[in-house]
Amino acid sequence: MSALRLRRDPRAERAARLVPGNGRLRYDMSATPEGPMTSPSGRLRRDPRAERQRLLTTGRDGRARLVRSGLVGQMAAGAASPASVVKKIRVEQPEFFIIVVPDLPEGRLDRTDRQVLGAARKLADAGSGAVVVVGATVDEASLGQAGTDRFVPLSDHSDPEARITELVAVMNALSPRYVLLPESEEGADIARRLAARTGLGLTVGIEALGPKQVIRPCGAGRQEWAGDLTPLMTLAPDRVSAWEGDAHEILPLETMPEKPVLAPARMTVGALQSADPATMNLGDAPFVVSAGRGVTDFTAFRSTVRALHATPGASRVVCDNGDMPRATQVGASGTILDALCYVALGIAGAPQHLQGLGRVEHVVAVNTDLHAAMVARAGLAIIADAQAVMPALCAVLAAEYGEQGA
Repeated sequence: MSALRLRRDPRAERAARLVPGNGRLRYDMSATPEGPMTSPSGRLRRDPRAERQRLLTTGRDGRARLVRSGLVGQMAAGAASPASVVKKIRVEQPEFFIIVVPDLPEGRLDRTDRQVLGAARKLADAGSGAVVVVGATVDEASLGQAGTDRFVPLSDHSDPEARITELVAVMNALSPRYVLLPESEEGADIARRLAARTGLGLTVGIEALGPKQVIRPCGAGRQEWAGDLTPLMTLAPDRVSAWEGDAHEILPLETMPEKPVLAPARMTVGALQSADPATMNLGDAPFVVSAGRGVTDFTAFRSTVRALHATPGASRVVCDNGDMPRATQVGASGTILDALCYVALGIAGAPQHLQGLGRVEHVVAVNTDLHAAMVARAGLAIIADAQAVMPALCAVLAAEYGEQGA
């Protein structure tokens, strides 16, 4: 469909329908005369639908988006869609390195890891540096999108001292300007072990970071301390923004650090034991499935939660009605979640409820209202009745994984 088409001429059509009268203008609307009325006016008419279709592209998160600036002429001429051209930034000869040691829970970058990479990207872009991630095996595409330039894999050690020895070997080989870690349970332990092993300065719990100065709380958090950057630093969660620019291309290091000879392990760390999602604290649960006003079959809801191996949650209305315990309430007056994924079944999304999702990474909404606030908040939405979706989901899980669910 062309974005420009010939436009009708209403004045010519009106004049063509004019018939003689006794001093007053009369029009014969049933007439279909030939002549100027049937011919176009010669003026061009815009086609908004075709223009919008040509501006439509796919964003990095997979959502449809419109690109309006400077692309109309290119698209009209048949130029390639911007979505087909992936732009990546290459840092080929950096002047210095910044090492990031992320937690990588379950082999993925979580929210805090991305924030630490965003801080490292800020320091690297202040000069001509490159960001090096040192950690377990992880998807390099996600690392590049988070602003990583190099990647050094570590061995899977259960002995924390062996991991520190390997990290020190990487630091000796690259001579990084800074080493950044998250101020998490694991990251804080590694940072303090590195400081004890290397004797380098350490600043913990940083809340504001710049190229020349950092700020962290002191005096039980009632005051702030500002000082220079140190070789080792840990960042508090949700204080620094993640990288939102173009993805970086991960290039190989010119010389990979040699694996050190490790001494026999003095201690081993056992495998993590998964908690029972049905009884774990709602604020600590990584996967929460909640019921709202749109859920009427709570037997099917509990079966769906069990099949997904998730922690049950609920909206305030459901808890007020007594259909779910008060401890499962999500929102400003309930529990603030820190989950990886949140599935909202029949929840419209009141402001108080949405406040409970401030730190949730992925939201899935099931609702009959296309314009519900929860649908707008969700990364994936199913516009359907929750009573129809829940048994269908359980059937899919049973067919894929058996009766035990996912």
